[in-house]
Amino acid sequence: MDAGFPETLWAQAQGLRSGAYSSVELTAHYLARIARLDPQFNAYITVCPDRARAQAVAADATRARGESGILTGIPYANKDIFCTRGVLTTCGSRMLANWAAPYDATVVARLGDAGMVMLGKTNMDEFAMGSSNETSYFGAVRNPWDTSRVPGGSSGGSAAAVAARLAPVATGSDTGGSIRQPAALCGISGLKPTYGRVSRWGMIAFASSLDQGGPMALTAQDLALMFNAMAGADPRDATSIARPPEDFSAALERPLAGLRLGMPAEYWDAAADPALQAGLLAALENFRALGASVREVSLPHAAVSIPAYYVVACAEASSNLSRYDGVRFGHRCAAPQDLADLYSRSRAEGFGDEVKRRILMGTYALSAGYYDAWYRKAQQLRRLIQQDFTAAFAGVDLLIGPTTPTTAFALGSKFEDPLTMYLADVYTTGVNLAGLPALSVPGGFINSLPFGVQLIGNYFSEATLLQAAHQYQSTTNWHLQRPAMAA
Repeated sequence: MDAGFPETLWAQAQGLRSGAYSSVELTAHYLARIARLDPQFNAYITVCPDRARAQAVAADATRARGESGILTGIPYANKDIFCTRGVLTTCGSRMLANWAAPYDATVVARLGDAGMVMLGKTNMDEFAMGSSNETSYFGAVRNPWDTSRVPGGSSGGSAAAVAARLAPVATGSDTGGSIRQPAALCGISGLKPTYGRVSRWGMIAFASSLDQGGPMALTAQDLALMFNAMAGADPRDATSIARPPEDFSAALERPLAGLRLGMPAEYWDAAADPALQAGLLAALENFRALGASVREVSLPHAAVSIPAYYVVACAEASSNLSRYDGVRFGHRCAAPQDLADLYSRSRAEGFGDEVKRRILMGTYALSAGYYDAWYRKAQQLRRLIQQDFTAAFAGVDLLIGPTTPTTAFALGSKFEDPLTMYLADVYTTGVNLAGLPALSVPGGFINSLPFGVQLIGNYFSEATLLQAAHQYQSTTNWHLQRPAMAA
């Protein structure tokens, strides 16, 4: 990278440890790149130069005392869904456009405890509702590989920031593919952990039974290092899971001999793009060369994952977003005539069209007379989808397939057609319904646009997922390609 700094977290950590440069210098480098390049990408909502410099100074002092860890002094970008004390936390919405969080989310606190330096808060689809990062109140994010195209969503700002080298790593959240899908479209790596692995405390809720925070980076190795700091039980989050401490980078160099990969027939048959099929087959050959075996498996209910997901997610969203009423916090309309006017105008002005659409869909699904027909049925389908994955993992260790059905599509091309937009998550939503871990790694390029290879694991198999992805990246260099616009 320009100015002599390496690009990956791992390499930067080695440089900081050796004294080749300081955290202050590394942070200044990224702040300068953000100021110069981000206007064309719109990846950040809020940049925090003073805070970042102060954290960098503290990190260098910690290192000088010999008390540093591997993440000490490493800059990162924080998705604007994670509450950050004293910093605007907008969730990409007018509803929270002027709200500064009074506390740190657990993820933010843990990365701070690890000595990381927060550069700023990244743009996102409003309240994480979207697959293209076009629903943000702060404007669409643009893909660094082609600024006429979307970066994916909802963590599109984080993905674009890492791809454009405006941060070495970033946080993201994944409700139905919102880490993996933008990672694929921007040519980076992204991990969606097992539900409950990462605390949701302080992560603004969209769909509470589906949301999960995770890391985004150039490499699987960097994902592992970030995930080491992010994962762990939290007494403030009743859905977080207590597990023995685990070093997710410990097995990265272990060979893949004996690893069993399953190809879900429903994912591969539906991948209509011949070029994408060819790229996925090339990735399979890489895994075979590394010692893995491959067999076909079936996920019979994969076709209903999209409708089941959108009923469950919208129902939970309608409940979670009811708190934004113009009274306690958030946007408040001017001169309300009465309480009903305060509620209706504050919500009408504060929420965008996609959020309103999902609130309406969710309220309908939960209403009397429709609950059994829609919400209960969706939960029954969710159980069947989970059982399909359980059956598949009886004979394989990981599943492999596409992350997205296409490469990045043009800005505006699907914005007026929500149903077509929802299909962008056809390969990712089932993972969230089942609560499984999955990741996306770059698999190559089609017409100069990146595409992703998705690996899906059984519960708590993040170490195996990261090992497989790291070994794959040891034989490819797709993850190190850099957009020309990010020079």
